Amino acid sequence: MSDLVAALDIGTNSFHLVVAKPVPGGFEVVTREKDVVRMGHGGGDMKELSDDAIDRGVKSLTRMAKIAKSHDAKLRAVATSAVREAKNRSEFIKRVRKETGIDIEVVSGVEEARLIHLGVLNAIGIHDRPMFVCDIGGGSTEVVVGIDDEVMFARSFKLGAVRLTDRFFSSTTLHPSAIPSCRSFIRSSLSVVAPEVLELGFEIVATSSGTAETIARLILHNRGIPEPKTLNRFEFTSDEIHSVVTQLQSEPTIEDRARRFGLDPNRADIILAGALIMEGLVDVFELKSLMFSDYALREGLLLDTLRREGLIEVDKDHDAARRSVQQLADRCDDRPEHSQHVAELAVGLFDDLEKALKLQPDWRRYLEFAAILANVGVVVAHAKHHLHAYYLIRNSELMGLTDREVEIIAQVARYHRKGAPKSEHAEFAALSTADQRIVRSLAGLLRVAIGLDRTYDARVKSVSTKLTADELIIAIKPRGKKADISLNIYAANERKGLLSEVLQRKVKFIDATSV
Repeated sequence: MSDLVAALDIGTNSFHLVVAKPVPGGFEVVTREKDVVRMGHGGGDMKELSDDAIDRGVKSLTRMAKIAKSHDAKLRAVATSAVREAKNRSEFIKRVRKETGIDIEVVSGVEEARLIHLGVLNAIGIHDRPMFVCDIGGGSTEVVVGIDDEVMFARSFKLGAVRLTDRFFSSTTLHPSAIPSCRSFIRSSLSVVAPEVLELGFEIVATSSGTAETIARLILHNRGIPEPKTLNRFEFTSDEIHSVVTQLQSEPTIEDRARRFGLDPNRADIILAGALIMEGLVDVFELKSLMFSDYALREGLLLDTLRREGLIEVDKDHDAARRSVQQLADRCDDRPEHSQHVAELAVGLFDDLEKALKLQPDWRRYLEFAAILANVGVVVAHAKHHLHAYYLIRNSELMGLTDREVEIIAQVARYHRKGAPKSEHAEFAALSTADQRIVRSLAGLLRVAIGLDRTYDARVKSVSTKLTADELIIAIKPRGKKADISLNIYAANERKGLLSEVLQRKVKFIDATSV
C-alpha cells in the first residue's frame, strides 16, 4: 500500500473524491472526481433513499472505488445528511460494502461542520483570527465559528439547496408565494442561534460548497472580469449576494435561469434555493463580506485522515477528538487525576498485549478516551454511573470521531465496572462481531487498570507483563519502595475476569519489587 489517501464525500447532491499524497504540513492532490448523484429528496426529513437513488449511488461509488484502487490509495468515505437521515441507510451501506468494498462512515451534523471548518481553515490559511464558516450543501447547511483548529460553535441546519427546492420550488415555474415562504423559513431556522454566534464574534467569514462557488462565479460575471485560475480566497460582499438573488428570482423557470446565467442543468434547478440560504446567512448573522474557500468537507476529511494515519504531524492541542473528550471529562468527572492515571495504566497494558490480543493501533485511542470518560456518569449519580457514562458519551458532541467510534468508546466506558458485556444487552448486541471483540478486549484492560488505582492516588506507577501459554503475569511497580499496593492488587484481582476470558489465560498479579 502506498502512502496515498483518498477522501470520499457522499453528499446529498453530489459525491466528491480527492486522492492526495502527504507532504510536510498538508497534502498534494493527485486527482479529483465528482458525480452529481442526487441521493436525497424531500422537503422535510429525508426519511428514505429511493431504489433509484441507491442504484445511482452504488454505480457512482463503484467507479470511485476503482479510481482510488488504481492509485493504491487508502480510502475513507463519509456520508452526510441524505444518508444520515434515511431510515433505510443500512440497506445502502451494506450494498455499497458488498459491491464496492467501501465502508461508509455516517457523520453527525456537528462532525460534518468540524471537517468543513478544517478544510476551509487550511484553504484560507488564517489561523490566528476567529472565523465564521458556512457551507450550503444539498441537504443541510453547516455553520461553524472557530479560531485555528478550535471550534467554538458548530451547528447543522436542515437547510439544503436540494431540500428547499423540493419544498418550495418543485413546480416548473415560480409560485408568487414561494420565495417569501422560503425566505421566512430560512430566517426562522437560523435566527435561533444568531445571538450566540454574534456574541462569540468573528473577524473572517468564509464559505464553501457548490452553491457558494456558483454565486461567486455569477458575481464575477456581474463585475465583468474574467474568472481567475482559482476562486480560493475570492471575496464578495453581501450587497452582491442580494443582487444575485434578485437576478435569479427574476427568471420564472429553471430553463430561463440556465440560459441566462449559463448554468449547468444540475445546478440551475437548485441555485435559487441555495442563493436564498446564502442571503439568509448574510442577513441573520450580519455578514458584510465573504471569502470563498476551494476546500470543504472532502479536504477536511483528507487532512483528518492524514493526521490519524500519522502521515502528517499534528500537535495534541490540535487534536479535535482529544480536546472534546477532555472537555466532557472536565465538565463531569469529579476525580480527573484518577481517570488520567487509569488511562496511562490501561494504554501501558494495551502496548504490552497488543499482539496477544490482536489489537489494532487505532484502538489505543478508544481505550484511552474510554478511560478518561469512564467516570463522567457520576455527574448524574454514583449509583449505576457506568450506565450514565454510556448515555453521556453517546449523546455528547464528541468531535473528531465517527459515530461508530463514539459507540465503541461509550461501550468500553459502560463496561468498566459491574457486569461484563452480554448478548442480551441491546446496545452490545447491535454491534458487529468484530466491534464486540474490540469492546470486550478494551473493557477487559480498562477494568484491570481501574483496579490498579483503587486507592485513587497513583501509587501504582506502571505495569509490565509476561505471557505464557496458560498465564498472564502482570508485574506492578509501586511509586516508592514503601508504597502499600495490597488493596490495588486485591481490586485488580476482583476485576480480571473479562481480561482472562478474552486472553483465554489465567491472570496473576505480582509486586515487581518483591521479585
